[in-house]
Parts: sequence; C-alpha cells; structure tokens
Amino acid sequence: MPESPFDQRRYQVRLEWGTAGLARLAPSDVVVVVDVLRFSTTVTDAVARGETVPLDESADAVSVNGAAVATAAAASGAVVLLGCLRNARAVAGAVMAEQRRRGDRTSIAVIAAGELTGREPDAALRFAVEDQLGAGAVIDALGALGIDHTSPEAAAACEAFRGLRGAVRHLLTASGSGQELLDLGRRDEVLAAASVDAASVVPVLRDGAFVAYEAGDPSAKSEPAGQ
Repeated sequence: MPESPFDQRRYQVRLEWGTAGLARLAPSDVVVVVDVLRFSTTVTDAVARGETVPLDESADAVSVNGAAVATAAAASGAVVLLGCLRNARAVAGAVMAEQRRRGDRTSIAVIAAGELTGREPDAALRFAVEDQLGAGAVIDALGALGIDHTSPEAAAACEAFRGLRGAVRHLLTASGSGQELLDLGRRDEVLAAASVDAASVVPVLRDGAFVAYEAGDPSAKSEPAGQ
C-alpha cells in the first residue's frame, strides 16, 4: 500500500471512520470496530451470555454499517475486536494481551462506524457522537495501559471522551441515534450502552462469527467472513 499523509502509519493507535476510513489507514495488526448503537454493544452482550454471533446474522439484526467495517477488517487479515463504551477497558486489555502474544509492537486501528444515511451503496456516512465517545473510551483505556502513541485523530477522540465522560448518559439519549431508538421504545438499550466499563467480555471475529477473546489464543486471528 503506497504511503499517504492520511494513513497514520507513523502512529501505533489510529482512528478513522467507516469502511472508507479503514481503507485509508495503513494496514493494522488489530482493528477495533466501534458501533455503540447498536452493533458493538448488542454483540458484546450476546457474547457475554455465552453466545456465538455469526457476522451475517448480527449485521441483519443490529447494524449494516458496523458489520461492513468488521467484514472489511477481517479481509485485511487483522485481528478484529468489537469495542464500545461498555467494554472499553476490556478491549484495551485484549489488545495488550494480543501484543504480548505477538511479542512485538502492535498497531491498532480504532474504527468508529458512524451511521449510514441509507442502505444504498452510495449512502453517505453520518458522524455519530456515540461512536466518537466509544472510540475515545477505547483509546483512553489503551493509554492507561501505556499504549499511547496516538495519531492526532485518535488523541482528539480520547480527549472528547475524557472531557465528556460525566455526560455520556445524557449525550447518548440526546443524540440522533439515541432519539431514534427512544422513539422505538428502546430507551433501556440506550442507557445500557452508555454504561462505561460495565462489561468484561471482548468479541473477536473468528471464522465468520464473534466469540469471546481469550488471551494467548493463537487462533484469535480472523479469517475473511465466509472462508
């Protein structure tokens, strides 16, 4: 991949938005997909219950966009994790475990999924404040473990989370995505998604499905979905 001013390759922790953003970045060893309302949160809770969640089924159920990012990330050969506000600290721990397993400095791409304005192939990507905060929470947790060589984009998301952490519950319910779910009678889901570090499970994509990441598991590396 030719070098680009926008690929963030000089930094260990990188941040971008959606599948196009993932493609702009230099290849990363680990990709953390952040789609707070509802893909990452819903799959995290399902895996915490001991379920295995096929990528195709999770896409149909909760988020075409988050699933598309996960699929693209798997095709790159990266380890694909799901991050959200509920498991940010656990994700950082899984990344650290992966770095120890590899025995080398590990590059991390945190991809905020955002929201598509429609299901058409040319649908525009909408900024989603919940994904900005979720990505920032993961980056903040990585920094707490010493993985803090962040790109400017990642640093900005981190500081947004730090500065607004006390208002996360309000921001999620007041956001466009939150209001949409409230109108559907899913207020409890939004409030649960706003609970920072309430979950200790990290979904990893393996053989086309999400399961719980286990430190030291050499099979954690993903294969493209469907293979």
